[in-house]
Amino acid sequence: MTWNGQSITPNTSCTLDKKHTPMILLKLTAIPQHLDREENNMTFLMDMLSFAFIRRALLVGIFVSLCAALLGVSLVLKRFSMIGDGLSHVSFGALSVALAFGWAPLKFSIPIVAIAAFFLLRITERAKVKSDAAIAVVSASSLAIGIIVTALKTGINTDVASYMFGSILAMEKEDVWVSLILSIVVLGMFVICYHRIFAITFDENFAQATGVSVSFYNTLIAILTAITVVLGMRMMGALLISSLIIFPALSSMRLFKRFSLVILCAAILSVVCFCVGMVGSYQFDTPVGASVVVANLAAFLLFCLIQKIREQVKKRTIQAQPKQ
Repeated sequence: MTWNGQSITPNTSCTLDKKHTPMILLKLTAIPQHLDREENNMTFLMDMLSFAFIRRALLVGIFVSLCAALLGVSLVLKRFSMIGDGLSHVSFGALSVALAFGWAPLKFSIPIVAIAAFFLLRITERAKVKSDAAIAVVSASSLAIGIIVTALKTGINTDVASYMFGSILAMEKEDVWVSLILSIVVLGMFVICYHRIFAITFDENFAQATGVSVSFYNTLIAILTAITVVLGMRMMGALLISSLIIFPALSSMRLFKRFSLVILCAAILSVVCFCVGMVGSYQFDTPVGASVVVANLAAFLLFCLIQKIREQVKKRTIQAQPKQ
C-alpha cells in the first residue's frame, strides 16, 4: 500500500545514510497488503495502528497538539500568535544546517529555536521593533540561511523537503519521550500557575503590580512554544505547524468567553482534530499536516456557524420579550 506517495510493505525498512540523517528504522510485519474500506471501524483502527511509525506519530501528535493549543490561547490573546510561524522558519533553518553537517537535528534545533524565541520576546518587550516586523525579519533570515547552507552542502533532498512539508516517517522514539515530557511541563504550568498566566495574558501591567514576574512567564511560554514548534514541525511541516497554535484557540473563542473554558475547549478540540486528520490521512492517502489543518478549518467553520446561530436565537429571544 502507499501513504503520502510512499510505498509501504510488510518489509519496509530505512537505514541511516552516511551523514547519519534521521531516517526511521522500520520493521513492519503481519501488515495487510490493502485496506478493505468496508471493514468495520475497529478493524480499520487495528490495521492503522499495526504500523509502528503511525503509533509513534499519533502519540507525538496528540502531545504536541495539546501543548500547542494550551500555549496558543495565551499567544492569540496577546496578539503574538504568529510567533509559531516565525519559529517554524527558524527551526527549518536550524534543521537544514544540522542535516547538512550531519548533526543530530533535534538536539541542535531545540536550543537554537529557544534562543530565537527569547530574543524575539526581548526585542518586542523593549518596543524597538514591532512584534510582527521582528518575526518577519527573523523567520525570513533563518529560512534563507537554511536554504543556502543546504544548497551548498547537500542540495534539497528528501530529508529537507520532509521538514518543509512534514513527513509521518520522521517520528522517532526520542520524539515521543520529549513530547511527553513537554506536555507534562505545559500542563503543570497551566494547572499550578493558572492565575499568573491569566494575569499576564490580559494585563501585564496589573500582573507586574501584583508581584508576578511577567518577563519570566513570557520567556517560559516562548521557550515552550519553541520546543513545541520543533517537535510538531517534523510531522506537520514548517508551512503548517502554526495552525496548531492558532486554530484551536480561535475556534474555542467563538463559543466561550471564560479563559478556563477556552483553554479546556482548545485542548480537547486540538487533540480531536489531530486524530481526525490522522485517520483521514491514512484512509484517503493525503499528507498528514494538510489533513490536520483541514480538520481544524472544518471545526473553526462549524464553531463560527454555531456562534451565528446562538446570536440569532439570542436576538430573537430579546425581541420577543414584551416591552415595559
